[in-house]
Amino acid sequence: MTDDLHAVLADWTDRVSAELELGDVAVDIDAVLGLAGTAAHAVLRPAAPLTTYLVGIAVGKALASGADPVAAAEAATAAVERLVASDQTA
Repeated sequence: MTDDLHAVLADWTDRVSAELELGDVAVDIDAVLGLAGTAAHAVLRPAAPLTTYLVGIAVGKALASGADPVAAAEAATAAVERLVASDQTA
């Protein structure tokens, strides 16, 4: 990803986070885009936003129970990657 593209996405992420009153939330843009790419290539392109949305819900649920959001995102992403890998071996 180019620095310009990353800057635009970082700015957008900050603006959306502020609009949604999420506070100072850490977003690993590369990880989110990687997850979206995995879903898009393993299923269909429309699976990308659905997958990232569902992982976001999983992170929110984990956060509500006191878990670390970064660890929750990593765990949810790993779960999706395991699902994709198991589908490819079936």
